[in-house]
Amino acid sequence: MHIDPAVSGSDIPASEITSEAHYRRFQNSGLISRVPLGTRHLTRRGLLQTAGLSIAGFATNAVASNVSPTIKNLVKNPNFISGDELTTWNDATSYNNYYEFGTSKDDPPEQAKGFAPFPWTVEIAGECEVTGKFSFANLIKGFALEERIYRHRCVEAWAMVLPWAGVPLAGVLQRFKPTSKAKYVAFTALNDRSRMPGQNYATLDWPYREGLRIDEAMHPLSLLATGLYGRVMPNQNGAPLRLITPWKYGFKGIKGIVKIEFLERQPFTSWNGTNPDEYGFYANVNPKVDHPRWSQATERKLTGSGFSLFRTKRVETLLFNGYARQVAGLYAGMDLRANF
Repeated sequence: MHIDPAVSGSDIPASEITSEAHYRRFQNSGLISRVPLGTRHLTRRGLLQTAGLSIAGFATNAVASNVSPTIKNLVKNPNFISGDELTTWNDATSYNNYYEFGTSKDDPPEQAKGFAPFPWTVEIAGECEVTGKFSFANLIKGFALEERIYRHRCVEAWAMVLPWAGVPLAGVLQRFKPTSKAKYVAFTALNDRSRMPGQNYATLDWPYREGLRIDEAMHPLSLLATGLYGRVMPNQNGAPLRLITPWKYGFKGIKGIVKIEFLERQPFTSWNGTNPDEYGFYANVNPKVDHPRWSQATERKLTGSGFSLFRTKRVETLLFNGYARQVAGLYAGMDLRANF
């Protein structure tokens, strides 16, 4: 699918991204061991191949215990390719916010190890002509999985630069023919206490819910992500399906999506509903609007190898996370402080 260069990710400085050589060295480092696959994995293989994915093996090295299968025929979007440094795989998959698997950063990689994301079904509902339940494979059928390098900014004032794989959200949504009443798109995550131990605690009003205005959802930057670093999405990062809107804080990127609904009115969203004074519905990255408990003017960029959160140099936070040229028009005339 062609993406207009006007929405490219070329604003990311070369110093923020990991080299392609480093990326490929990791893939060929020997950490990936080709081992026999049991019946359970053969079942998953069939589902993955239907969606254009293939299993290349599973890691046996403890450092890379959550390495997932490689994606077959992944297309690098030429508007989102850079030859410099990314946040490393190990850092991206070991420093995670995913409260369904625990509230500490190191809980999800451990607690999500046994999570089996397939088979997976997504319900489509609301103000659209086509509704029903669709398998993961049918949801993204016909799309070439593409790699896009995006900035990722957490509301906690740390940031990464990551190579996501996925399909344009707009293309998927358009298949369901939203009506003129569809002003918002709501997303609901899996609610399963037996598989997600963090949901046994009242940290949030489960299930996790998020939402976008429909013009935000249809923006070319919005991505329905199915992978990371050329591999099927790791469990701790939101397998098998998560939302990426790189100009917004990371908590908008709902993981483990099981329902997409077109609505006429603004939906309830988990963090905004839990604490509306601290977390806005829009959650656009804005260095001039501080979180009540910390500044958003700077961030810790967790890139390169061996980062330490408390020793990482702070850099200035960019409006809309550096994507102002692409998305500012969505908010023309709005008070960004009131609509934070």
